[in-house]
Amino acid sequence: MSRAEPLYDALATTLDTVGAETAPLYLAKLALALAHELDDEDRALHLIRECSKDLDRAEC
Repeated sequence: MSRAEPLYDALATTLDTVGAETAPLYLAKLALALAHELDDEDRALHLIRECSKDLDRAEC
């Protein structure tokens, strides 16, 4: 099992729970919380840009 698999499973389950209508708000809140925990603004901004690319594949 990859290190990302439990994270993917938890995210998928939570997205199913919150529903399609509120998923964008949930994802925005999650991204901001994770960026805050990362405590590296430049790295967080880099990840925001990188993860918007190639949305047809899972990796950032």
